[in-house]
Amino acid sequence: MLNYEAYDDAHLVKLAQSGDQASFNVLYDRHFSAVYNRVRYKIPDADVDDVTQEIFIAVLRSLRNFHGRSKFSTWIRVIVNRQIAGYYRSRERNVDEVAVLDGMQFPESGFTGDQKHTERIAIRRAMQHLPNHYQEVLLLRFAEGLKFKEIAGVLEQNPEAVKSLFRRAMAMLRTELEDQYDA
Repeated sequence: MLNYEAYDDAHLVKLAQSGDQASFNVLYDRHFSAVYNRVRYKIPDADVDDVTQEIFIAVLRSLRNFHGRSKFSTWIRVIVNRQIAGYYRSRERNVDEVAVLDGMQFPESGFTGDQKHTERIAIRRAMQHLPNHYQEVLLLRFAEGLKFKEIAGVLEQNPEAVKSLFRRAMAMLRTELEDQYDA
């Protein structure tokens, strides 16, 4: 019996591409929480499970097209972003911001109950005004829980550049939040 947990993603992908279901299950288990958390930051809670499931179906269907030119986690992140964009394209309606925010978990603010709920709404609105590269670094840090060194690997930048990008993203997020509260 193979010890799938000992294999890296690249080896598991090759096994899965050859039809080994158990290797795909290990890939699923390894990447589920990162995918799920990223989806929670972008999709209303009522649809998170369905969209996450659709993402892994898309991953399974597209697996034969993965050639290893990037990390598997990067490839999945691209699929996640496409599925999220597709989710919003397929719905020509305004998304209830309250529903979108229910699953968000930014660093603890000390607020409770209604205050925390209001804060999440404000953060969601502010995030929508940030450039994509700022949103991405914040999502990698908060949604996926990556450390700066890991984010540097994903973004193919040095850790100091990532820290600087993160600081600028947080500063812009703060400015957006202040603008909301001043309005």
